[in-house]
Amino acid sequence: MEDTPANFSIKYWAEDDQPREKLMLKGKAALSDAELIAILIGSGSRNESAVELSKRILASVDNNLNALGKQSLQQLMGFKGIGEAKAISIAAAMELGRRRRDEETVDLKRITASKTVFEIMQPLIGELAHEEFWIIYLNNSNKVIYKTQLSKGGMTGTVVDVRIVFKTALEHNAVGLILVHNHPSGTLIASEQDKQVTRQLRMAGHSLDIKVLDHVIITEHSYYSFADAGIL
Repeated sequence: MEDTPANFSIKYWAEDDQPREKLMLKGKAALSDAELIAILIGSGSRNESAVELSKRILASVDNNLNALGKQSLQQLMGFKGIGEAKAISIAAAMELGRRRRDEETVDLKRITASKTVFEIMQPLIGELAHEEFWIIYLNNSNKVIYKTQLSKGGMTGTVVDVRIVFKTALEHNAVGLILVHNHPSGTLIASEQDKQVTRQLRMAGHSLDIKVLDHVIITEHSYYSFADAGIL
């Protein structure tokens, strides 16, 4: 009987081993989403390989990785073959991917248009299930010098503390502000409350010569700019 060659074809490996070996031989870009997830979970079950299980998980979210990233541990554990440890591995990988996207926006330091605001803030708040209100602080070159969450869970007149907004602006020597909040519902309509908060902050900034340059509403896939709409 002849010895089996050390580098025999991938097709002869167990399917759970194939993605790892394929990555080593061909590089990570050669793997499908299902194969990458299969590496995370390591193994499938007696009746289903890790790759097949990964395909089934992806099919449940229409092969959308953003949708997969929103799955809770309980939802992931609803798949036969996915226990707590495997669910945590998937969730951790999805969160690392989201944070990587966030870090990639660091180079977008200068605000040149409302689209730039969307690119900076969408990874932070675009996919949240609750509302968050943020302030972006700019210098006289419209470069981002600081950004911070002002409130979480809703937006009413009581959660927008004007003193904190402008105290922070003065601490960072900011000359401009951009207001940003998300609409988890996906609607891109500025409410009267949104407009009221904007007017309140604009008036407060006027005496300090700190301008409110825009108010941008963020959803998962799009945005609405007060400045672009001419209602600032």
